[in-house]
Amino acid sequence: MSDEYIFQSQLFDSQSHVFTVSELTILIKEVLENIFPSVAVIGEVADLSVARSGHCYLTLKDEGAQLPAVIWRSYRERLTFDLHDGLQVFCRGRLDVYPPHGRYQLIVEEIEPSGWGAKELALRRLKERLAREGLFDAARKRPLPRWPRRIAVITSPTGAAIHDFLTALRGRFRAVDVLIIPVKVQGEGAAEEIAEAFQWLEKYDWNLDVIVLTRGGGSIEDLWAFNEESVVRAVASSRIPVVSAVGHEIDVTLADLAADVRALTPTDAASKVVPSQEELEAVLTGYAIRLRSHLNLRLKAVRTQVEALASRPVFRFPKELVHSRSQRIDEWERRLDQAAGRLLERNRMALNSAAARLESLSPLGVLSRGYSMTLTHPEGRLVREAASLSPGSVVQTRLHRGSFLSRVEEIHEDSESVRPD
Repeated sequence: MSDEYIFQSQLFDSQSHVFTVSELTILIKEVLENIFPSVAVIGEVADLSVARSGHCYLTLKDEGAQLPAVIWRSYRERLTFDLHDGLQVFCRGRLDVYPPHGRYQLIVEEIEPSGWGAKELALRRLKERLAREGLFDAARKRPLPRWPRRIAVITSPTGAAIHDFLTALRGRFRAVDVLIIPVKVQGEGAAEEIAEAFQWLEKYDWNLDVIVLTRGGGSIEDLWAFNEESVVRAVASSRIPVVSAVGHEIDVTLADLAADVRALTPTDAASKVVPSQEELEAVLTGYAIRLRSHLNLRLKAVRTQVEALASRPVFRFPKELVHSRSQRIDEWERRLDQAAGRLLERNRMALNSAAARLESLSPLGVLSRGYSMTLTHPEGRLVREAASLSPGSVVQTRLHRGSFLSRVEEIHEDSESVRPD
């Protein structure tokens, strides 16, 4: 039997049947839960309260009606946004009847902001995701150069922000070039133009020291372009330090968080980017004092060194060194002559000794003592034994002075050597 048939039968029976309050409430509960197992509702949050149990009770309303609603604790603890009165939300859930009060209510199973509330939720999720990537980390932020020479300003050329920035800049420091990059700062296409401006500056080498991204204050809708992911990533990936001065002091965008330095206003950005004239003069005065002090110390050190050199004997008596060296040369010359004489005498004595030894060994010396030397003729061989000759042989006899030839008549072979007297 179908639910529709049962429902019609109960309605028919109700014409003659008297219900108790509980019976009627339960019947209505069954009908509503069967007809509306799932429903989606848009409305404004009102009368928000959280019980000690953790369950959340609220009312969804519009211009013409109100709908009680319940968010169980298990789902409420998983919400990623702040639920508050006045927030426009989109809900999905099922209808339920609470018998003790005899009223129907929406059991919320899904809820999220609608309209600008949805954009705020998307912004929060984007912020959390980019934070996890490290785009807002303080460790990656770079200091600004102390003395910038060229600054690029990305802003609307007709807004008050560029006027305030340039006025403050001229009042503080004039020795800087400013390159203005005109872009839309709100409305459709603003985020794309701002991101393209960063890409254009990265593409060409403009010798920039700082990039300033600025605009005046406004509502969250006016500043929304500076919360777009493309703009935030362009700011974070810039190789040139970025100063973000978007809105007023209370306005904080994701571009502010990604920039290297956040300024409260365009005027504050000028004060952070360049030093004041008084600060520059003070720095130059300090440099002059330090330079003068350093030069005085250096001059004293050089003067002391020169005086020490001048007091040395070589500068006081310059000829004394020449005389000393000349005297030493004379001494070396004398010692060289003495050494050469001694060496010559030793060589002369050695030569005489060698000559005497040679003279004692010379055959001529033996001949001078009365001996003679016999040689074959004409061969000139020394005759040592008589047996080497034969009768008729011609021999040459050499004496101490002169020699003569003779012919052998007889050969006598004596057994003993003949010794002189």
